[in-house]
Amino acid sequence: MHSIMRKSFLVVFLILSSFITLGQQRYLELREIVTDSALVFSTQELDGLKAKLTRFESETTNQLVILTIDALGNETIEEYANGTFNQNRLGQKEKDNGILILFAKNDREVRIEVGYGLEPYITDAVASGIIRNTMIPEFKEEYYFKGLDLATDQLIKFLNNPEALEEFKEELESENEMGWGLRVFMSFFFLIFIVAGGFIFYRTYSGIVEAFRGMLIGKLGVLRGLFMVVFGVIPVIFSLAFILMPLLFAAEVFDFGIDIENLGYLLEDSSWIYVLVGGFFGFTILLASVKILIKGKDGFKLSLLKSDSKYISKTFSSSGSHSFGSSSSGSSSSSFSGGGGSSGGGGASGSW
Repeated sequence: MHSIMRKSFLVVFLILSSFITLGQQRYLELREIVTDSALVFSTQELDGLKAKLTRFESETTNQLVILTIDALGNETIEEYANGTFNQNRLGQKEKDNGILILFAKNDREVRIEVGYGLEPYITDAVASGIIRNTMIPEFKEEYYFKGLDLATDQLIKFLNNPEALEEFKEELESENEMGWGLRVFMSFFFLIFIVAGGFIFYRTYSGIVEAFRGMLIGKLGVLRGLFMVVFGVIPVIFSLAFILMPLLFAAEVFDFGIDIENLGYLLEDSSWIYVLVGGFFGFTILLASVKILIKGKDGFKLSLLKSDSKYISKTFSSSGSHSFGSSSSGSSSSSFSGGGGSSGGGGASGSW
């Protein structure tokens, strides 16, 4: 449940934070198949890991890379892992068969980032199971090398042995089976948030539509109306969060087959934000225009500053049908290199 909550909060954060311009960060340039920036390995351990992973790559072309760092800075481990993976183009270009294990010592977090080509095998559930059952117990005892070494052994085994992978998937499914009573309770719990978010969305969005209608018929000054619209959008965004959060929880709990973490690609291309914002206001203005035509009492007219005080008092007062009120507050050779692969955010994260 902890991993479900983490991934769901992450997706909502990505959607809401996308309205703010995000700067790009340059990540470490990986020159070794194992980069121990956090200095958690001995020389012997480091050489052993490098030899094992290099041999695995030469035999299969699959590229399994380890990076240890001290701290993530201001980024989540999902953002840091995805950025490092894609900047270094791990895996082969035509196969996208790279895997990155990112270990953040001071943040006590770890992530397995999986390239597109290996996602059908090392699914989010498989990666999460390896982290939860193999890595975290060792990390809690500060056996960092052992946890990472065992995890790489599992990944290599699963990619080389389909039968072992299927057995592991069956074990994970049996662990995650949920009784019907808990399913009913969870469904009811999710429904409460969805209904509450839907009600808040309806009330606030209706107010925005009415504000545009008022501007279009000249009873609400454009400057004042736009100011009201801006503050009306804030509770709309939060109401959507109320709706999205339980939906994302439900997608994980009831296994709807939605790969939530892959939604991280939304940060890579922000063009969809402009389409979304433009579509939102375009559709809202269209609704306001239709409302004017249906009522037929007022014609289209614009007023930059002048407003009808009686109309505003009746329509936007706390006792009226719409309100914007207080709801707006709120030691090896350096021959290693990626082959041109990419990752869309598949994998799993964990903390200890």
